[in-house]
Amino acid sequence: MRYIDEFRDGALARILAGKIARAVEPGRGYSFMEFCGGHTHAISRYGLADLLPPALRLIHGPGCPVCVLPIGRVDLAIALALKQNVILCTYGDTLRVPASEGLSLMKARSRGADIRMVYSTLDALQIARDHPQREVVFFAIGFETTTPPTALAIQQAEREQLANFSVLCCHVLTPAAMRTILDAPAAGEGGAVALDGFIGPAHVSTVIGTRPYEFVAADYRKPVVIAGFEPLDVMQAILMLVRQVNDGRAAVENEFSRAVSREGNLKAQQRMAEVFELRREFEWRGLGVVPDSALKLREAYAAFDAERRFELAYRSVPDNPACECAAILRGARRPQDCRIFGTACTPEFPVGSCMVSSEGACAAHYSYGRHRDVH
Repeated sequence: MRYIDEFRDGALARILAGKIARAVEPGRGYSFMEFCGGHTHAISRYGLADLLPPALRLIHGPGCPVCVLPIGRVDLAIALALKQNVILCTYGDTLRVPASEGLSLMKARSRGADIRMVYSTLDALQIARDHPQREVVFFAIGFETTTPPTALAIQQAEREQLANFSVLCCHVLTPAAMRTILDAPAAGEGGAVALDGFIGPAHVSTVIGTRPYEFVAADYRKPVVIAGFEPLDVMQAILMLVRQVNDGRAAVENEFSRAVSREGNLKAQQRMAEVFELRREFEWRGLGVVPDSALKLREAYAAFDAERRFELAYRSVPDNPACECAAILRGARRPQDCRIFGTACTPEFPVGSCMVSSEGACAAHYSYGRHRDVH
């Protein structure tokens, strides 16, 4: 297959659905978490859950970088823009994440803050070049997919001696989140659901490869199948997971072999290692404080660390009590379980982060799945 349309072939999807139905063993349930928000979006958009047998349940995971960004981190960015008078640059979805006091970056901009949406780290560097008298801060978020460009931007800023450029680093790591999910208490209030396996991330895995997930199979005896984002990718990954469960196997398999290898992108990994080191702990929305789950700038690049430059102190802020985003990100609840879903909380007026990005579980279900809830 060479073209996208071939990965969206309805007839082939129905063939795969038939294979999955025949592979499911009578009287047995299967619960698989699609970790990545891109998979959540694809599952909702293409109605893949409707093709699956009732015994097979797909559970949304925390793999949306906008969704897992805690309120306290957004508050730091807002404080920089409103109180420190910096030019704050960030990616588009981040602008709408709800923060404290009814604010978001977008609302802070309406109060006069100089906050600019950028499409790449190169845009932020250019803004720093164009405004040498202003402090320019790039609010860097995302998993391993977006981390290498941030590393390259910092190294470029050092080469150019851009003294007015710095980074508020909120890059987080996928494997640590998977471990936290697997270590969570059993299903119940505050806990998570029992899982039989993971549909592993696609874009993240192009960078880090499949090797970092091997602990899931070795330590927890849970299978992982790395899958692309197209409908047939996801269906094939589900079939592979079902077969592993039936066979009593736990291995990391790679459905997305056209883009992912076991070793990943070694050059990207090298750049990340040169610029960043592990944080001892970092708060995730929904998962709480997770050890060794995020990155910070190494001492060699401390001059470009906005947290040091502006002496920022992080403060944890509780989520809106009406919002179920935290439980949804753990897989303990579904979007439709939230009492404000689709009423007080919509993509136009999000109360929780899961309704902001198109990769968020609530936004995906609102756009593609909520109409089935009435039947």
